[in-house]
Amino acid sequence: MKKKIEDILEFDKVKQMLSQHIVTKSGLEHVNDLKASHSYDEIEEALMETEDGLTVLRLRGGIPMPILENIKPHMKRIEIGAMLNGLELAQVGRVLTTVLEIQHFFDDLKDADIELYRLYDWSEKMIALPELSKEIRHAIDEDGTVTDDASPELKQIRQSIRRSEQAVREQLDGILRGKNSNYLSDTIVTMRNDRYVIPVKSEYRSHFGGVVHDQSASGQTVFVEPRQVVEFNNRLRQHQISERKEIERILAELSNELEPYRHDILQNAYVLGKLDFINSKALFGKQLKAVVPRLSEDKDVNLKQARHPLIDEDVVVPNDIVIGKDYQAVVITGPNTGGKTITLKTLGLLQLMGQSGLPIPVEEESSIGIFSNIYADIGDEQSIEQNLSTFSSHMTNIVSILDNLDSDSLVLFDELGAGTDPQEGAALAISILDKVGEIGAYVMATTHYPELKVYGYNRPNTINASMEFDVDTLSPTYRLLIGIPGRSNAFEISKRLGLSPDIIEQSKQIIDGESQDLNDMISDLENQRKMTETEYLEMRHYADEAENLYHDLKEAYELFFTEREKEMNKAKKEANEVISKAQEESEKMIKEIRQMQLRTGNNQSVKEHELIEVKSGLENLKHDETHLKKNKVLKKAKEKKSFKAGDDVLVEAFGQRGTLIEKVGNREWQVQLGILKMTVSEDGMTRIAPEKEPKMRVSTVKSDGGGSRQSVSTQLDLRGKRYEDALAEVDQYIDAALLAGYPQVTIVHGRGTGALKQGVQEYLKNNRRVKKYNFAPSNQGGDGATIVTF
Repeated sequence: MKKKIEDILEFDKVKQMLSQHIVTKSGLEHVNDLKASHSYDEIEEALMETEDGLTVLRLRGGIPMPILENIKPHMKRIEIGAMLNGLELAQVGRVLTTVLEIQHFFDDLKDADIELYRLYDWSEKMIALPELSKEIRHAIDEDGTVTDDASPELKQIRQSIRRSEQAVREQLDGILRGKNSNYLSDTIVTMRNDRYVIPVKSEYRSHFGGVVHDQSASGQTVFVEPRQVVEFNNRLRQHQISERKEIERILAELSNELEPYRHDILQNAYVLGKLDFINSKALFGKQLKAVVPRLSEDKDVNLKQARHPLIDEDVVVPNDIVIGKDYQAVVITGPNTGGKTITLKTLGLLQLMGQSGLPIPVEEESSIGIFSNIYADIGDEQSIEQNLSTFSSHMTNIVSILDNLDSDSLVLFDELGAGTDPQEGAALAISILDKVGEIGAYVMATTHYPELKVYGYNRPNTINASMEFDVDTLSPTYRLLIGIPGRSNAFEISKRLGLSPDIIEQSKQIIDGESQDLNDMISDLENQRKMTETEYLEMRHYADEAENLYHDLKEAYELFFTEREKEMNKAKKEANEVISKAQEESEKMIKEIRQMQLRTGNNQSVKEHELIEVKSGLENLKHDETHLKKNKVLKKAKEKKSFKAGDDVLVEAFGQRGTLIEKVGNREWQVQLGILKMTVSEDGMTRIAPEKEPKMRVSTVKSDGGGSRQSVSTQLDLRGKRYEDALAEVDQYIDAALLAGYPQVTIVHGRGTGALKQGVQEYLKNNRRVKKYNFAPSNQGGDGATIVTF
């Protein structure tokens, strides 16, 4: 793309917004080098990186990237054998430490099974140098200071420096506190020429002997190094010289150790900058509430609820902007300041951003095309005195565009043919659009000329559009209406402003009938559009109500079975309590009978084994509810739950009649439901009386299919659901769809990371009841949905 189009569409301002999120100097270079590509592979890769960045931002708050300086000059100096200072070594060390931290961060993402397209590849391109990083970190602080532990010699020297400093201070403190303090300007110890001195009144400069190093601006104070501390300062100075030499040796040694790894360090810095750039794209997308668009090789541009990124979100009016699939040319008409120019700039800028791999402020499922070049003739109208220069300037630009245009280009014309005689301007505009169509380029143009409205109807692959104008408020709404040309509102506006109806009627008679018919047609189209919008909103309202009712019924249905189970458990508990009480009473009765036997001495009246049998029978009552013969409610419930092969049952989850085939588990049976065989738990079905005409069992299930279709949709939407929950729902949905008799259903899983899509298709592949499955056509969701045939 040429720099001129970036300037016209203000792409640099977008890059400035992006750079606000950059924290590394290498990342800033990536932003400065950002340009729109026309290679499908390059754009796709950049968009996948952006998608990865948004995923990491959503799940982990972004890539933890610290502030890093540009170390390219440092490595250049290493290459020529120069020595780095402490701060430069600290900056290199920070890069090496960050590599280890970022690699650990991506290892954690892998362990969490987070699916990414490109970021794992970038993380693997970094080369960890843990030993070198540790050595630099051990010797150099973050601020570039060489640490005491950098070498044993340096540690010993610094200990000697501290002892010498202490000795000097002790000597000087003795002077400050002694009888000589009256000769001082102030009782402090200070430094001059890297030596400790004291401030002495000028007239007593020779009192302490030693060396005068400096004097104050007024000349009233001199800074004297007393003779008793000269030797101490000399010794301190020697230690300081030794320290500087040792530091230089350490820095030179560390610099030499970097040389073999120079290319690896540069590569690490580049990758960290790339990751910072990707992270900034994600933060930029979050700031704009932007998404990653789909990429269309067929130049199918479909921007849903597109917003201009440089206009405040609270002010901008989002619009659907479409070009490429059904028509190559869009002609927009409408009033001044109605938003036509912004619409052109929005299309051009979002296309530039998308081809640069940036997220764009649109809704999900939006798509962009791939254009080799984008051309624009956009400029503010000038005054009447400058019309000639305005027309000439525009025409010069248009000539240049037509000379370079090809079939892979997108052209944006603002007020095409303006600045000259209306008839000549309209004729030129039509001819220019015909030329663009002949070349095969894609074009969106704005105009005031009514002739262009007719052009939009007569030319193939061309459609009219307009910016809506509210006559009631006498102001534009900034809404783009595809398929409806703009009409003149002069008569309505004049009428609302109080112009006489006679004048308005006379004006209508003056204009030719063709123009009036065109305006009437446009008005009728607008009325039809508004009526269609109203009907759509009404149907949407009823659909929402139906969905809410479905959820309420589903909750009530689940609540019913939950409460029923609770009541049954409660009844069982109460029955067991009654049996326990009866058992206690029987024990007392048996005990009394035994006591009576002992008193009478007649052991033949009641035999002991008979007592044991009675007791065992009472004990069994507690666990075997079939013995509660007098409890008719429990007996009836138990009979319904007693199953055997051949029984007719009601499968409660589907509300369908079935026949038991055989028991396949402890409490599970294989059930014939029409043409299906399913495994159902005993808790999920109830035994029912057989039908009078057994031959009609299969037809009964089929006749119920109509009713089940009313409650089972032909489409299942899994977007936004967790992986495990989604697959469980697919399993239930396939069963319900088969029972409903559907020959074909649609499962919407979206694109996302691809995990859910792969999981759904893996399930369908292993389901013997599924005849075939394929991705939906492009106009029904493409690879974001799967059509299943039974």
